This record gives sequence, structure tokens and C-alpha cells, in this order.
Amino acid sequence: MKKKILFLSIALTSLTAFSFAADAPAISKNVISSFNQQFASAKDVKWNYQVKYVKAEFTMNDMVLFAYFNDNGDLLAVTRFISPNQLPLSLLSNLKKNYDTYWISDLFEIQTESGTSYYATLENADQVVVLKSDGTNGWNTYKKEKRENVQ
Repeated sequence: MKKKILFLSIALTSLTAFSFAADAPAISKNVISSFNQQFASAKDVKWNYQVKYVKAEFTMNDMVLFAYFNDNGDLLAVTRFISPNQLPLSLLSNLKKNYDTYWISDLFEIQTESGTSYYATLENADQVVVLKSDGTNGWNTYKKEKRENVQ
């Protein structure tokens, strides 16, 4: 009886494991090879497959980074969350001067072939503003939403 229960438990566990594995497509060898070449010292890599890209979340040099690849293994972008003090001085000064009544709720850097950009999500009681900067030449409004008054 114990052998039957043990066998049944192993069989159910195996079937469950295979059913979860079948849902997620395998990451291509091209993507893994490209990742390993560009981020050789990466640790704790977690893969996430999307329709148009593959995302790798990993730790390198005590930073959490996100790398995006196409199916051919071409690196599309690398992103990381940053603190305001990591912004270029001109961008930080611009935020403090023009958005002093807002707080920063999200801030990240994105590096692509065309250069480095920054995205900042700013909030106050009335609205949420997402700003984008290409390089260090100032901010452009990427998205703006009014908050609904909640009472």
C-alpha cells in the first residue's frame, strides 16, 4: 500500500511539473549565448518570455538589471531602476526646478543602441506625469493623467 501511494505521489508530481514546463516556451540558444557573452558575471538570472522579446532579470555588480533580447539573440535594451542622485546633474536640476511640487514614484534608465534615456514618473495630489529624456538635454512629457478625486 505504501509503495502504491509513493508511486502515485511521484507520478502526480512529475505530471504537474511537466505541465508547468510545457506552458513556458524555451529560451533560445542564441539568446542564452548572447546573454552569457555580454553579462558573464550575472547572478540570479530569471527569464521571462514574451511574444516579441525575452527579458532577463539578473544581478550584476550589486545592481538589479533587466536585459531585453529578440529571438535572434540581439540585445534590444538594458534597464535599471535608479535613485534621483544617479541622474545626470542637468536632469536632476531640471526636475527640482520645474516639478518641485511633485514626488518621484518611479525612475529608471534605459540603454539601447541609440543611447541612454531616462523615464521619471512624477506625482502630486492632482496628476501623474511621466517624463522621458533622451540623453541629458532635458525632459519631454511622455504621458500625463489627472487623478480622480477620491473622497
